[in-house]
Amino acid sequence: MRHVVVMTLTASVGLMAIFIVDFINLFYISLLGETELAAAIGYAGTVFFFTFSLCIGMMVATAALAARALGPGNREEARQVGASALVLIGITTTLITVGLFPMLGSALDLLGATGRTHEVALRFLQIVIPSLPILGLGLGFSGLLRAVGDARRAMFVTLAGGITAAIMDPILIFWADLGVEGAAYASVLARMTILIVGWYGVVCVHNLVAMPNLTRFKQDLRPLLAIAAPAVMTNMATPFGNSYVTATMSSYGDTAIAAWAIIGRLIPVAFAVVFALTGAIGPILGQNLGAGEIGRVRQGYLDALKFTFIYVLVVWAVLWLGQDFIIAAFGATGQSAYLIGFFCTWVAGSFLFNVALFVSNASFNNLGFPAYATLFNWGRATLGIIPFVWIGSKWYGASGVLAGQGLGAIMFGIIAVVVCYRKIAALKAPEKPVEDAVTTPGAALSPFTTGKGGTAG
Repeated sequence: MRHVVVMTLTASVGLMAIFIVDFINLFYISLLGETELAAAIGYAGTVFFFTFSLCIGMMVATAALAARALGPGNREEARQVGASALVLIGITTTLITVGLFPMLGSALDLLGATGRTHEVALRFLQIVIPSLPILGLGLGFSGLLRAVGDARRAMFVTLAGGITAAIMDPILIFWADLGVEGAAYASVLARMTILIVGWYGVVCVHNLVAMPNLTRFKQDLRPLLAIAAPAVMTNMATPFGNSYVTATMSSYGDTAIAAWAIIGRLIPVAFAVVFALTGAIGPILGQNLGAGEIGRVRQGYLDALKFTFIYVLVVWAVLWLGQDFIIAAFGATGQSAYLIGFFCTWVAGSFLFNVALFVSNASFNNLGFPAYATLFNWGRATLGIIPFVWIGSKWYGASGVLAGQGLGAIMFGIIAVVVCYRKIAALKAPEKPVEDAVTTPGAALSPFTTGKGGTAG
């Protein structure tokens, strides 16, 4: 439990910093007093969610393979894997950026954006999307720091980006009078900071990346894609479901989309610990699996569930008690205020089942069952969202959309836990040569080993 809590909390601070960039953007934009601008950020955020999920999926593969090499003490293998993973991230994110850029307008059309809202959202994305490779590499470095157990530096990688955005947002939005474009430029600067700080920690402090090698890259490509491809597919399911919710909500006007934009920024900040755990639990399970400690794999999974359940209950209570403050802070009125209050009072509780799905999917990805994570996440994003949101919209309008999204999580969360526990129970310790075995009692458990004889937790 200690390892789960420490790795998750430090990772959540850093991950929250990324989400706070968007949260701060929307907060300052809301101060401009134009509903269309807040709605535009909502539409742009839905598109951005796809690209961010791509980067997170590739970070999962990077951390998982590096952790498996570090578990039994093979540091040079981890360095080679790290180099290959970063090359793959750079190539993939560049290709996605080139392919996506000319399609941004069409993507906003599909989401229901029109008029000035469409125009503002498009300009925001045209500035931010080209920095996708920068974000991908920055998160890749963060994944390597988690794999080596340096939770503190992994936290600082994205925390530095959040600090950059917090400083630059008001300067560019208000002082430079750039409005939404200023928020976009601040996001780009934040991503550049993430990349620089991550590179320093991995390369200069831990020397955890070897010189890229074409032969080695070809060798690592298959195991990387074996985890990255299903992890990306799994992560893409959530923005897919989110886009359906956005498109449905758009039929209720810019005030509903503005509320959805605020809720969409509130969720990752409030539940950052949950999202962080999906990345933090990977190295813990991966190191113990690599070291043959199956009992600790099972205990890590159960402790992760306990920790996140308690966390969600606490956050739900905070959102319920603080809903009036949230509404006032963003200047929401009318339908927007009602929808935010409805979410804080009722829908936030559905994360009790979402966390069960998230933790199980992270375990599937890191224990050799990535297809299950893909299956459950896409089941949740389709069967667990589309029919529920459609019925909720028809019967109860915009609030029914939010309620439908929450109700769909119950079934998939419960089933995912049952299947994951059974898969862990069936695991067998991998065979390894005697000379590679970890001989220090308890050493296999610790995800804090730096490989330099010290600790970095």
